[in-house]
Amino acid sequence: MKILSAVQMREVDRATSARHGVPSLQLMENAATRTVEAIEEKFGDVSGNLVLVICGRGNNGGDGAAIARLLYDRGASVDAFLLGRIDQARGDAHANFERAKSLSEAAGGGLQFIEVESSDVLRKSAAKQGYDLVIDAIFGTGLTRAAADLFEEAIVFINEFADTSRVVSVDIPSGLASDSAELIGQAVSACLTVTFTAPKVATILPPACGQCGELIVADIGSPAELVESSGSHLNLIEEGGIRRWLQTSRRSSQANKGDVGKVLVVAGSRGKTGAACLVGEAALRAGCGLVTIAAPDSSQPIVASSAIRECMTEPLPETASGSVAREATDQVRTLAAERDVVAIGPGLGSTEASTREMVRAVVEMREGPMVADADALNALAPWDQTLRGSSGHPLILTPHPGEMSRLVSKSVAEVLRDRVEIARQFAASNGVVLVLKGSATLIAAPDGEVYVNSTGNEGMATGGSGDVLTGMIAGLLAQKLDDPLGATIAAVYLHGFAGDLAASRLGTRAMIASDITAHLGEALIEVGGEGERLVR
Repeated sequence: MKILSAVQMREVDRATSARHGVPSLQLMENAATRTVEAIEEKFGDVSGNLVLVICGRGNNGGDGAAIARLLYDRGASVDAFLLGRIDQARGDAHANFERAKSLSEAAGGGLQFIEVESSDVLRKSAAKQGYDLVIDAIFGTGLTRAAADLFEEAIVFINEFADTSRVVSVDIPSGLASDSAELIGQAVSACLTVTFTAPKVATILPPACGQCGELIVADIGSPAELVESSGSHLNLIEEGGIRRWLQTSRRSSQANKGDVGKVLVVAGSRGKTGAACLVGEAALRAGCGLVTIAAPDSSQPIVASSAIRECMTEPLPETASGSVAREATDQVRTLAAERDVVAIGPGLGSTEASTREMVRAVVEMREGPMVADADALNALAPWDQTLRGSSGHPLILTPHPGEMSRLVSKSVAEVLRDRVEIARQFAASNGVVLVLKGSATLIAAPDGEVYVNSTGNEGMATGGSGDVLTGMIAGLLAQKLDDPLGATIAAVYLHGFAGDLAASRLGTRAMIASDITAHLGEALIEVGGEGERLVR
């Protein structure tokens, strides 16, 4: 699903009317109808409820006026506040304000339409207290600077005096800038946001998306082809796409272990053998046929006794400190030649020059798909522009913000401030698939497209979670070598989904990385459908 900017959204709306004959006033009515339907789906029958609708003077406020009318038609008692005067509004919004005002004059108190020009009037008019629902229709996607004066007062009023578990925002919580993930000032804290046609940046990326509560994307009549041709390079990953990918990569009933892929894991060092074990188990649980963990000679017995029994192990030459040495390069390349995918980095250590030289040589001379994580990324930092991915030799990088900052020689704050563009430029410039981990993990593709993950939770902020993801990417890629991007997107989504299942059972505080792997089978069945389960 495309994520649209404010300009792209306006063009979709314009083209819907100009090229497809849907009047803009009808789009506003559709938006109001979809919002009321979402309200009833979440809160039940609104008949008898006392509802406050706070409207700005623009089109978002026009949506709000139409919502007030529809709620009244469904038996709710509605107070609709316009922040300003009707004569300050234009176009469709003005038409809807006039319609709501006329209806209020004939409604006998069931619908009140009040023009509010000061914060004192706002607070006095809303003194009833006890609203069952508060509808925020102050600002839509056009806001670019912090709300001020009466509008800021209205936002503060909603957050201070309304039950935020009963606040619904129309299109976007007022106070957010549609195109920014950052908070630019006071913003409504909603429990439900009904956005129209496509999600917006602020409704998807943190921290701004934290104001939205549950997000519903409502179809109001714009053709899908207008959204797809909008020029947006930002996409929201949806469960349906992952289900289709799992269907295309499903093993046949005659499959053998070689058919579903072999993975080589180059990981671990003295004191960090757990990372190698987590990668190996996750790769197997993701469905590949064979996993071999290659670790430093002195660590190999620990890995062999700690990893699940199905993982094979290989000892590698090591340094005096117990990390893989440069002398292991040829052996790693020989082992890799017999496997379909290599996962390298977790727990390797990055302080030894010998280890860094081994990593760089193995990555540069790779002859197939490779997933590089953790200390492999540190060994490759700062990034050498001569090192590139290709269709024949895909390279998937999975940095967290600290590792990304080292790759691009920027501060962590700079990376966090512009995650989408930094990831997009890096992937496109270097021909790699880049997974920038964090809240709303990003997957940037070589063609400049960026995909935003919608699964996962704060309980996954625990040591080893990234190692599990590395194993899952390698395991899924081994089963469908011709689609490294699809395998990566599927792995990121399922990793978060399994984490959500784990958190629902164990809580976010107690869960650990291996709990993600433990719930992966359930995640595959729930997302992939009954085809993931053996039914005879």
